[in-house]
Formats: sequence, C-alpha cells, structure tokens
Amino acid sequence: MKKFKKIVLAGGSGYLGTVLAKHYSDLATEVIILSRHQIAGMGNIRCEIWDAKTKGSWTGCLTGADLLINLCGKNVNCRYTEKNSAEIIASRVVPTNLLNEVVSEMEHPPKVWINVTSATIYRHAEDHAQTETAGEIGYGFSIDVCKKWEASFFDVATPKTRKIALRMGIVFGRADGAFPRLLNLVKFGLGGKQGDGKQLVSWIHEQDAALCTQWILENESLAGVINCTAPNVVSNEVLMQTIRSAYGVKFGLPCPTWLLSLGAWLIGTETELILKSRWVTPQVLFDSGFKFQYPELPIAVRDLLSLRV
Repeated sequence: MKKFKKIVLAGGSGYLGTVLAKHYSDLATEVIILSRHQIAGMGNIRCEIWDAKTKGSWTGCLTGADLLINLCGKNVNCRYTEKNSAEIIASRVVPTNLLNEVVSEMEHPPKVWINVTSATIYRHAEDHAQTETAGEIGYGFSIDVCKKWEASFFDVATPKTRKIALRMGIVFGRADGAFPRLLNLVKFGLGGKQGDGKQLVSWIHEQDAALCTQWILENESLAGVINCTAPNVVSNEVLMQTIRSAYGVKFGLPCPTWLLSLGAWLIGTETELILKSRWVTPQVLFDSGFKFQYPELPIAVRDLLSLRV
C-alpha cells in the first residue's frame, strides 16, 4: 500500500527531479512533474504543463498534496554575464513567488513544501564546518542568489504548509550532474587535483538526497533551513584520488589555478564552482536521527561505478 497520495515536483524535469520522481513512484499513488515542456509519463508519474510565471490549471495539482518540492532554477554552470545573472535570479525567485501566492490562498495546500536551494550560501570555509545555526553566510554573486531565493521563499506565511529550505550540496549520481563529468576527466587522464586541491567539497549521493526529502516529509518537527550534504566532507584532491582509485586509473594530470581560469573562460563557466571550499555539515539531519546510506565517499563512488557503462 502506498504511503502517500500525491507528490508534486515543480521544475522536476531535470536530473534531480528524475531521481526524486523515481524514488516517490514506489511510495505515492501519484507523482506530478510541473514542467514547461511536455515529458513522457511512466506508470504513476505524469507531467502537467506550467510556465513557472503565471497561474493556470496546474494549480489544481497542488490541492491535497503530501509534498511539494520546488527544483526550479537555471543552471549556474555558465559565465556570470549581466544577462545570465538576471536569468539565474529570476528562474529561482519568480517560481518561488508564484508558488507562495498559490499555496497561501489554498484551502487544502500541500502539507509540506521543500524548496531545494544551495549549500553554496555559506562562505569559503577551510577552518571549520558550517551548520544551520552556526554557519556564516558568504559574499559574492552566487551567495546573493541564494539569499534572494530563500528570502522570497520565507517572505510569505503559509500556516497550513510546513516549509523547508533544503541547502543541497553537490549531488553525485550516475546519470547526470557533477559525477559523470569528473569521471570523464579521470577516463582521459585529466583527473588530478584542481587548483591546489585543498578546497573542500560537500557532496551527497543521489539516493541520500531523495531519502532526506522523505525524512523531512515524515518528521513533522523539521522546518526552516536544513543542510543536505553527506556527513564526511573531502578535499578536491581526495575526491579525484577516490574516483581514480575506484575506476582503476593510477594517475591524473592536475589543473593549476591559472590553467583552470583559462579553461573556465573557454568553456563558459566560473572558477568559483570548482575552487570555492564548501565545508557544510547536516547538523539538523544528525540531530533528528537521519541515517545516511552513503556517508563515506569511497562507498558512494563504488556504488555509482557499479553500473559502469
């Protein structure tokens, strides 16, 4: 028997949305993906069209939902030009404002609303971990994005809907995201450290990311800001060593900072995404008793490589 009736994934047509849809398809009677473009349904997963800017027939999908997860946001893996910067902010704030307007007016709104934000909101940290209560907010464009994003989320009161801003670390999965790209570097002999390799990486296995959202749904005491990262942070150098070892590659050329800056410019991204040290601890999850399936990086990497293609 299904545990839940309805799960709604706003902007859920991307990689993480696919992971979450698959996870909840076994647990819920119905999983609805709100998408700008029609995508094929499968089993109890179906798509509803929305533009993420205006109200429409899609609003009825939210009625009586057990959980709404908002995943909207333009990919930050780009140059921070004026145009891209404006789109990055708008793609997060506008859908959040829209959902706030709709949810706050509903008689039977979703019981829980998780807005997937980012753990990059914290400062560059090599000295100690950043927790939900003791973490220090950083500065710069990506942090400003997160601040505006979360401010828009919590700005509107929704007494009937429990809200969580889920500060997600780098999600490692088989199909897409950061891990396949790092693996490609390893495959071509380029899987050495990036920069000095000392920058810390707060990561999480895709299955733990999904289980985390379920844990939040099932534990009514959890609300507000929650970090979603694996408990054991690693340096960039250790990360690349671990992937190389698991894949059976002994050596990887390192990429010094000066060359990384040139490469980032050539491929149209920002070095901040690679060089910033993110040391984030999921203290709220710890304190609530959440158990990670993949707490250690070597275990996670071996799992991700177990279906090598």
